[in-house]
Amino acid sequence: MPGESLAHIFLIFLRLGLTSFGGPIAHLGYFRDEFVTRRRWLSERGYAELVALCQFLPGPASSQVGMALGLFKRGYPGALVAWAGFTLPSAIAMILIAFGIADHASMYTSGVLHGLKVVAVAIVMQAVWGMARNLCTDAPRIAIMLVATCAVLLFPSALTQIAILVVSALCGLFLSRRINLERHESLPISVGRRAGSWWLILFFLPLVGLPLLTTLIPNHALASLAAFYRAGALVFGGGHVVLPLLQMSVVTPGWISNETFLAGYAAAQAVPGPLFTFAAFLGASMTAAPSGWSGGILCLLAIFAPSFLLIAGVLPFWEQVRRNSSAQAALAGINAAVVGLLLAALYDPVWTSAIHRPADFVLAMLAFAALMIWKLPPWLVIAGGSIAGLLLNMML
Repeated sequence: MPGESLAHIFLIFLRLGLTSFGGPIAHLGYFRDEFVTRRRWLSERGYAELVALCQFLPGPASSQVGMALGLFKRGYPGALVAWAGFTLPSAIAMILIAFGIADHASMYTSGVLHGLKVVAVAIVMQAVWGMARNLCTDAPRIAIMLVATCAVLLFPSALTQIAILVVSALCGLFLSRRINLERHESLPISVGRRAGSWWLILFFLPLVGLPLLTTLIPNHALASLAAFYRAGALVFGGGHVVLPLLQMSVVTPGWISNETFLAGYAAAQAVPGPLFTFAAFLGASMTAAPSGWSGGILCLLAIFAPSFLLIAGVLPFWEQVRRNSSAQAALAGINAAVVGLLLAALYDPVWTSAIHRPADFVLAMLAFAALMIWKLPPWLVIAGGSIAGLLLNMML
């Protein structure tokens, strides 16, 4: 799958980083539309399996999927430019907000932001519909999808999601004779298992070494690096789950006030891209050096570094596992569960945070029709949704 220049990969992800509102589940919907439906970098099945893998790993799943896609196209540089394109818009915005240069209330009025959230509903609906048609093609997988949806809605937590994926894998193995397995499709992974082993070693070294180093050399930069690396390496379930750990790491020792922390979290809801860029705001807001731009960049790199190391380290072994026939049956169950998780997320938080009145429902249905029936490009639907949201806010 060669042929994409690094500049082109960067621009693709930069556009996504500027327009991907709605949280990590919506991001996965945007990625599916861009890289499965439009560009065909991956098949529906390959994409679902990649999403499942990233759900198992600690860290921000949508950012890890983006890194993996870049890695498939152009190796390590591709992974880095994909991450940079998707992450920099929100990271820069968060640092500017920390400086007080940018006011998120003026950057994104409530109407525009609400319109973008409504469009995210349509994006996720499109993703769930398309993935269900391709991955839940028989009664066992439809049952797994529905049970996964119900379980995660009734018992919402990161541990529930992981348990669902594990149980779905076992169901796939048990029902393998009743599930029609597709032919194995190799992922275009350029990383070998030897290199993968070294990346995994590099993942664990800072996790153990940085806390020891901070006890030997008391230094705020080292302490910040250790705290944000630990947050990126140990938290399952995405951006919202990392908040308590970050709050304990930066508020308890007095690096920033609790009021500043909460204000930054509120601002993070108003910018596109991954919520983990909240780390850039925290680094820029610290009372001790490094702070400002240097502190923001340091904390941003520290919280995302574990994701890069894990993706580069795990993918070679993941591809080997996927070739096994039993693993393929398990993955069939996992893929159905992934659709169920997306369906649950379509209701909460995507739907519940965006659809509050009949006009919102009408706008969401029009956006869905624009994507599914009229085949309009997502950027045009996003632009129209932001304008419609602003107009509705002025009228109602």
